Amino acid sequence: MSSALLSSGGAFNDALTARQGQTPIDMAELRRYRQGGGAPAATLDSVTRQARRLTLTWSDGRTGQFPMMWLRDHCACDQCRHPLTRERLYKLLDDPLWERFDGDDALASFEFGANALTLTWQDGHVSRFDAGWLYQRCPGQELATLLPTPTPWPTRFTPSHVSHADFVDGSDGRSRWANALLRDGLVMLDQGPCELEEVSRIAESIGPMRSTNFGGRFDVRSVPNPNNAAYTAIGLELHTDLPNWRQPPDIQLLYCLENDAEGGESSFADGFAAAETLRAENPEAFRVLSETPIDFRFQDDGHDIAVREPVIDLDGEGRPREIRFNNWIRDTLSLPSDQIEAWYDAYRALWQILRRPEGRVELTLEPGQMVAFDNRRVLHGRNAFDPNTGKRHLQGTYLDLDMLQSHLRVLSR
Repeated sequence: MSSALLSSGGAFNDALTARQGQTPIDMAELRRYRQGGGAPAATLDSVTRQARRLTLTWSDGRTGQFPMMWLRDHCACDQCRHPLTRERLYKLLDDPLWERFDGDDALASFEFGANALTLTWQDGHVSRFDAGWLYQRCPGQELATLLPTPTPWPTRFTPSHVSHADFVDGSDGRSRWANALLRDGLVMLDQGPCELEEVSRIAESIGPMRSTNFGGRFDVRSVPNPNNAAYTAIGLELHTDLPNWRQPPDIQLLYCLENDAEGGESSFADGFAAAETLRAENPEAFRVLSETPIDFRFQDDGHDIAVREPVIDLDGEGRPREIRFNNWIRDTLSLPSDQIEAWYDAYRALWQILRRPEGRVELTLEPGQMVAFDNRRVLHGRNAFDPNTGKRHLQGTYLDLDMLQSHLRVLSR
């Protein structure tokens, strides 16, 4: 063990480190990892060498086995990571030392302190690691997420509300809004200005707007000769937008500017919760909808966009990852004849669950109010409205989920 007490690095606790007379280690990582800076409080107690691995033990009893090649690959010095972009420069394929990892002589020596580990390789290269950074990344342990876990709606769910002023003025309001959207798939923003393009300004404060064949920002109101049911005054059954795309838009923002026509109430339902209900009540229907690709298609004078995917898409662990449900642009059901009846039965079973009132959120959007929802999870619809009784004007846009998640990670620093 080194006689000098080595410290962790990064930009979050440099003042404390300086007072303690310790040298910070920059791991080219903006997420908090330094002890005392919102990261692990445990210190490094021991390091033992076992053939091609180092075994690290922390003060709280956690133990991690780190292969030598993993440690070399994750060196964060300026030669191995770009000091400005933090991107990896080290090329394991071009490193002659890599061949020695099959044996046990790649590492020349090591030393450690309560907050750091220093390795000297046989070629003379020195790698320094912050102990908190290593603690967060023990092999076999998933790095704790900074994002909320999507949670199916309970019965009679009500969405969270954040004021426009809180969203605009501080990170706390933005964090509450983003957390609710990622957790529940639906969140409300209240008391905003009734100004054209406010939805664009909100979206672009998070990331670029996602363009589709309807443009980057669209208006939802009744128009002559519409190319989409949303641009009529008819009622809209619960649906997800643009399931005919290989990558449908993730997050939809709908900002109300005017809404004094009779009718037009908005409705929402959690597709993930509905899918799980279907799985519990009718496993065979769930299997059919998750294993049977069908065709979705949108066509107008300038576009013909089509894809073949299942209604319920599952991740590697069998959990719902995406719902594609849009009866308007479901194309010809092209299945073998002995599968058609089973598919219709399954589709009807899911649709009946979606119509259950205890699983729906019904609301009337007020001018200056914005609803945001996960379009690949939460279905949305509206009641018919009478354009002769008043105006109904919403502006909308889409965001990529990656940008929303990125925004919340930055806010959590």
